[in-house]
Amino acid sequence: MYLLRTGRYPVGVGTVVALAAGTLVALSPGSAQAAAGATLPFTSVEAEAAATSGTKIGPDYTQGTLASEASGRQAVRLGAGQRVEFTAPRTADAVNVAYSVPDGQSGSMNVYVNGQKLARTLPVTSKYSYVDTPWIAGSKTHHLYDNGRLLLGQTVRAGDKVAFEAADTQVTVDVADFEQAGAAASRPAGSVSVTDKGADPTGQGDSTQAFREAITAARGGTVWIPPGEYRVTSSLSGVENVTVQGAGPWHSVVRASRFIDQSNSAGNVRIRDFAVIGEVTERVDSSPDNFVNGSLGPNSAVSGMWLQHLKVGLWLTGTNDNLVVENNRILDTTADGLNLNGNARGVKVRNNFLRNQGDDALAMWSLNAPDVNSSFEYNTVSQPNLANGIAVYGGTDITVRGNLVADTNALGSGIAVSNQKFLDPFHPLAGTITVDGNTLVRTGAMNPNWSHPMGALRVDSYDSAIEAQVRITGTTVTDSPYSAFEFVSGSGRGYAAKNTTVDGATVNRVGTVVVQAEAPGAATFRNVTATGVGAAGVYNCPFPAGSGTFTLTDGGGNSGWNTTWSDCSTWPRPGQGDPGPDPTRNLARGRTATATGSQDVYTPGKAVDGDANTYWESANNAFPQSLTVDLGSIEPVRRLVLKLPPQSAWGARTQTLSVQGSTDGSAYTTVVASKEYRFDPATGNTVTVPLTGSLRHLRLHVTGNTGWPAAQFSEVEAYLS
Repeated sequence: MYLLRTGRYPVGVGTVVALAAGTLVALSPGSAQAAAGATLPFTSVEAEAAATSGTKIGPDYTQGTLASEASGRQAVRLGAGQRVEFTAPRTADAVNVAYSVPDGQSGSMNVYVNGQKLARTLPVTSKYSYVDTPWIAGSKTHHLYDNGRLLLGQTVRAGDKVAFEAADTQVTVDVADFEQAGAAASRPAGSVSVTDKGADPTGQGDSTQAFREAITAARGGTVWIPPGEYRVTSSLSGVENVTVQGAGPWHSVVRASRFIDQSNSAGNVRIRDFAVIGEVTERVDSSPDNFVNGSLGPNSAVSGMWLQHLKVGLWLTGTNDNLVVENNRILDTTADGLNLNGNARGVKVRNNFLRNQGDDALAMWSLNAPDVNSSFEYNTVSQPNLANGIAVYGGTDITVRGNLVADTNALGSGIAVSNQKFLDPFHPLAGTITVDGNTLVRTGAMNPNWSHPMGALRVDSYDSAIEAQVRITGTTVTDSPYSAFEFVSGSGRGYAAKNTTVDGATVNRVGTVVVQAEAPGAATFRNVTATGVGAAGVYNCPFPAGSGTFTLTDGGGNSGWNTTWSDCSTWPRPGQGDPGPDPTRNLARGRTATATGSQDVYTPGKAVDGDANTYWESANNAFPQSLTVDLGSIEPVRRLVLKLPPQSAWGARTQTLSVQGSTDGSAYTTVVASKEYRFDPATGNTVTVPLTGSLRHLRLHVTGNTGWPAAQFSEVEAYLS
C-alpha cells in the first residue's frame, strides 16, 4: 500500500539467508529455523556474479532505473549475440530468469548447457512490464522486470555451465533461479479430475465450466488438475470443503487472471501444487484480477502454488480464520503480493517467496475489522518496486518474524509498522506488535512526496499516535541506502510514534543514520551495534516544529552510533557505506550534479550515474560551459577520471577545460589550470586529471571541444588516490 494515497481498490532445500559471491546461499535449517527468510526449493545466482560478454550495470538506488529495481541493485545488459553464463549451484532441471527488455519489445534468449545449444529457447517480453500508476503520488514507470521459466529437458549438476544469449533484442538479466522440478505427482485416489469434466489440457479450449463441475462433484474430497495447461476465463465461486490439487507448479498450469472470487465460504479449502499464471499487464484497481479475491473461509490453506502476472496474489476479506498460506511463489504482481484486508484472525503467512511486486509484497490492512493474532513469518521478499516489503497497517497482536526483505525501490521501507488508514473504518495498532528476527538488505528508499528518505524499518504514526507496544528484536540491517530505524508521522501532522523498544539489532553499513526520528514520541534502544554509519548515529528532528520531542532512551549495550546530526535544516546525505577514506570509491557517483546548460535529455545527472553509455551534453554553440558536482562533504580529492561513451562511434576529440573547486559552493578557486585533454576511443575515451587540495564542490569549466560544439562527459569520477 503506497503512501499519500486517497483510496484502495475494492472488494525445500535450505534457508536463504544472505548474498555471498552473488549467490543466495541455502543453508540447512536448524530445528527452530533461526535464520531469516524462507526455505526454498531453488538457489538463486546473480547475473553480475556470472561470466558475461555483456555489460554490468549498477549498483544504483535511483527510482525507476533498471539497476535500482534489480536484485542486488545490479544486473547484466546483453546486446544481441551477447550472453551471461551461470555456474549451476546445484542439481537442476528447471530455471527461472528475472529479466527486462526495452518497452514494446519481445524476443527470446538462446540457452546453452556446457556449451551445447538447446533446441528450446526462453521467450522474453515487455508485455507485463513498464507499469504506470499516475494516481499514486510519487510513482514513476516501474515494474521493469519480468520472470521467465523454462524446463531444461535435462538435468544439470553443480558446476555445469548454463548460458543465456540474447537472440534478437536487448535483454537485461538480473538473476537466475536453479531448481529440480522433478517428475509430476500422481493423481490422488478417489479424486475428481478436471479432465473427466471436459477440461482441455492443451490450453486451447475454455476449461472454466469443467473446473466448476469438478469442484461441485468433489465436495468433501479432492479436485485433481493433471499435468497440462488449462484456460480458465472467469472466476470460480462456491469453493468450500474441497481440496484443489495439481501435479506440481511446473506441471499443472492454469492460465487465468482471476481464479477464485467469493465473499464468503464455509471454509476447509485446500489449494495446492499448481501454477496460476495470468495476463494482467496493467494495474486496474477496480478489477479483481487476483488469484483469490475475498474469502476461503475458516481453516483453509494455500500451499505449493506458483502465482504470476496477476494484480494481487491473495486479496483476503471476509472470514479467513486460521488460514495458512505457505510454501508459495508470488511473482510479478502489479499490486500487492498478499493483503489481509481486515478481519484476519489467526492467519499464518509463512515460508513464501515474493519477487517484483508493484505495491506492498505482504500487507495487513485492518479495514472494517482488525486483523488479530496473525503473522508473517520466515518469508523471503525481493524487489518490491513500489511501497514496502512487509507492511502492517493497524491490527491487534500482530507478529512479523524471521523474514528476509531485500531491495525495496520506492515509496517504502523493508518493514513498515503503521497507523496509516487510507480509508475508514480503520482499526489502529493495538496490543503488542512483535517484529522479531528479521533481516533487511538494501531496504529503505527516497520518498519523492516527502523529499527525504524512508528507513529500512519504519514506525509510522501517520493518522494517529502509536498506542500499541511495538517490540522490535533481533533485527539485522545491511547496506541500507539511508537509515536503519525511522520514526515518522507520515501525514506531517506530528502524531506521536511511541511505546517502541528496539533490542538486539545489528546494523551493517547505512548511508545516513542509524535512527531517523522525525516525529514526537519515544523509543528505547538496547544492544544495538552499528558499523559503517554514513553520516551520524541519530537524526532527531521532529516535524512539524513545536509538535514535541522524540525521547531516545539508551538502555545499554549500544555501540557505534553515539553521534547526533546537528542541523535540522538539512538532511544527511548518503555516504556510500562507511564514510572513512576509501581510495577505490568514486566520490562523485550518485551525487547531485548541476550545469550551466543541457541539451535535450542529456542532463547533468547522466555524468554521475555510473553508466558510461549515458552522458551529459551542454547547450550547443555556447562556450564556456560548466558541470558542477557536489561530493557531499569536503574531501581530499587526488584524481579525476573523465569519460565519454566507449563506443567507436564517438570519434576522438579534444576538450579544453579547467578544474575548479569550492568548500562552500560559493567561492571557487582554480585547482587545475585550463588544458587540452584528448579523448580517444582507442584508449577507452578516458582521461585522468591529477588534483591536489580539498574540496566539496567540483566544477569542470569547458571552453572548447573539437568533436562537437558543446561540453560532453559520460562519467565524472573523483577518487582519494
